[in-house]
Amino acid sequence: MTLEFKSSEPLTLGVELELQLVNTRDYNLTRGASDLLAAVAKRKHPGDIKPEITESMIEISTSVCSGPEQVRAELDAMRAVLVEGAAKLNLGVAGGGTHPFQQWSERRIYDTPRFRHVSELYGYLAKQFTVFGQHVHVGVRSGDEAVRLIHALARYVPHFIALSASSPFAGGADTQFDSSRLNVVNAFPLAGFMPYVADWDEFEHYFGEMRAFGIVESMKDFYWDIRPKPEYGTIEIRVFDTPLTVARAAELAAYAQALAAAVREDRSWSPHPSQYLVYSYNRFQACRFGFGATIVDPFTREHRLLADEIVAALTRVAPHAERLGGGEAVGRLLSAAAARANDAKVLREVLEKRGSLPDVVRAACAAWHGS
Repeated sequence: MTLEFKSSEPLTLGVELELQLVNTRDYNLTRGASDLLAAVAKRKHPGDIKPEITESMIEISTSVCSGPEQVRAELDAMRAVLVEGAAKLNLGVAGGGTHPFQQWSERRIYDTPRFRHVSELYGYLAKQFTVFGQHVHVGVRSGDEAVRLIHALARYVPHFIALSASSPFAGGADTQFDSSRLNVVNAFPLAGFMPYVADWDEFEHYFGEMRAFGIVESMKDFYWDIRPKPEYGTIEIRVFDTPLTVARAAELAAYAQALAAAVREDRSWSPHPSQYLVYSYNRFQACRFGFGATIVDPFTREHRLLADEIVAALTRVAPHAERLGGGEAVGRLLSAAAARANDAKVLREVLEKRGSLPDVVRAACAAWHGS
């Protein structure tokens, strides 16, 4: 079959954020999506506000944006609408990759055909999928360009994980991971990384074979860390935890855009199949230890501190970010990496100071609400 790839303006951005809906009594997750969607339905805002797989989640997504400043403006506008609507319903809205103490068995699947299918296929994993991520789309001209960009960015997946990590707690305990959210995603059979195909023709053949086996019907059936989205003309980076603030979400988009620009313009960023030999190990290290991870360079075989790798890469792409309007955003990420400061650290500090996980969620709500 032919899998048509829609051409897009290179380096344009789109951002999706999955958000937590909690009650303002004990700050547990609550079934608030339907009511909140109804409350904001007539409000004007950019982008889209829509349901996610369970009633305790909501997703906001920007339009096609030229750069991180537009991403920030659209996310700010949608946040304002959500916060106002949530206040009328006594709901809190929060970022963070996991809710610290919710029980998956209490979740209710949002009633759409797609979500019902996922629930019937994956059983309890569908409710456990009440975790919260940021997805960043980057525009590309062709399927061949998408394949090359996905392979090139695969090496930087640990960077994305450490910079966005905001899920240290799950099931009422500290998991000892900076990003425990990705452990839930890993349970799905089509998680991980895209096969090392050479070009879009080879990817089309792979997709056709998987469809002929009856394993997939569309790109939505792949839970890869980075996947092509031919109907949008983008690649979609899916490993970010949802940050605690809109500002950090825009900064992460700025880094993704600057990396993509560097890959597009400098052939020295070309990928190599050997990177997938160390991919799972490096990914685990980033999830477990965040900035303190030790990763393996797939080209030199050296073991290096992830924080140092991130600082070097951010410094290298800074000129691209400046040209694209994301210079200040990438600069703030550089400062965070140098200080080894991510949202997982912030949440742990809140628990240490305040002593309870409901207080952690309350602080996450305050951060997202901008108060």
